[in-house]
Amino acid sequence: MEAKDIARLELSEQEMRDYGYKVVDAIVEHHLNQHKKKPVAQASREEMDSLLREHAPEAPTAANEVFNTVMEKVMPFTNIMSHPKFYSFVPGPSNYVSAMADALATGFNVFSGGWAASPAAAELEIVTINWLLSLYGFPKKRGGGIFTSGGSMANLTALITARNIKCGDDFSKAVIYLSDQAHSSNIKAIRVMGFRKEQIRLIPTDLEFKFAINKLKNAINKDRLAGWKPFCLLASAGTTNTGTVDQLTELAAIAKAEDLWFHIDGAYGGAAILAKNGKQLLKGVEKADSLTVDPHKWFYQPYEMGCLLVRNHKWLSGTFTEVPEYLKDVEGNSSEINFYDHGIQLTRRFRALKFYMSIKTFGLKAFREAVQYNFDLCEKVESILRKSKKWEVVSPATLAVINFRYNPIDQNLSEQELDALNSKISEGVVDSREAMLVTTILNGQTVLRMCLINPRTTLADVEETIALCEKMAE
Repeated sequence: MEAKDIARLELSEQEMRDYGYKVVDAIVEHHLNQHKKKPVAQASREEMDSLLREHAPEAPTAANEVFNTVMEKVMPFTNIMSHPKFYSFVPGPSNYVSAMADALATGFNVFSGGWAASPAAAELEIVTINWLLSLYGFPKKRGGGIFTSGGSMANLTALITARNIKCGDDFSKAVIYLSDQAHSSNIKAIRVMGFRKEQIRLIPTDLEFKFAINKLKNAINKDRLAGWKPFCLLASAGTTNTGTVDQLTELAAIAKAEDLWFHIDGAYGGAAILAKNGKQLLKGVEKADSLTVDPHKWFYQPYEMGCLLVRNHKWLSGTFTEVPEYLKDVEGNSSEINFYDHGIQLTRRFRALKFYMSIKTFGLKAFREAVQYNFDLCEKVESILRKSKKWEVVSPATLAVINFRYNPIDQNLSEQELDALNSKISEGVVDSREAMLVTTILNGQTVLRMCLINPRTTLADVEETIALCEKMAE
């Protein structure tokens, strides 16, 4: 690097090409060989400090040296969320085309906030949002949506919109209803919005982990009699714990009868619509006022990419439009959507590009087949566990999530012993770094939870992991 280039934060043309090829080669190598690596990264703060902590350098360092430092000291200490044996939380399978699309969007530094800054970026977001509106049966002309950083921001955007439409400026008596299996991001969103604890109703779930309908109806009636203002009902289309889909059609009818905003959090399970029986599983999703889906989960996109869909795009613009003096000249006409008027962010990265390029490259049929494969794999795993004398299925295969525990039928272990044993199995597996498999709590029981949404996870991968669990147990 020459001194004049450094001051302009530039590399020479050849240096840029060489550097770019190194980055691409590293990404390709990772995609090809990640299954050979260990999916779990473990390091203490002390260990990471010793590797990476330093004062901000005044002097330059050769670009290749910095690159090598990152490849040696940073990337090996990150979990591989797209690894075939990463089963916990919600894995992020990703795909190479979308990763390269993100590189393009970042490399061209596209600002995707307003139409004037990038008509093509805004248009691609309109196009891809329309694909999703069609997929979920939302109104094509009136409907709208926005890509967000993830499900947390999509849920927050939805609930702010719901509050604005249903409550206006005074939400002091407003009450929101969600089940005890709803994702924690919803509680966080509600608290961020300024609601007090007494305005949140966590409704218990039934034995299948679905909304207890009678308890919901009782809570709404009780609140009205007490002078509260019920304004929003939040359902789940694929809970994180069990993959359960709430009774969407029945809940939609309650929301309509009670004049409640009906939001569906489908951040996890929304992509199930692509499976053969997906429409039946998500029956009623088209009745939502707003719907969260997370393309960086089961639509196989890299982080970050969430999405909010609404029945009427004017709900978003009516909630979020602010026109300061410095944006008056770039407002455009009503068909030229400024997405900064449809959500919280003004500065937005070009998220639509990766969704567009991957769907165009592979075709929607390939995505349907991938989701169906995940369904089928999870059901095969359930069958294997049920035929074993060592395992008990606690929550069956549902939207590619299964919960089970080690409980040999000949040992008559107590509940406390079973909880401790399954916790130890999980600890042993994670400490081995061979797989990421952690526990959750269902009906007071500690269980192992497996989320199988990676299209590159094989039955052999799972069987090897179950064998590892049995080894840890014994």
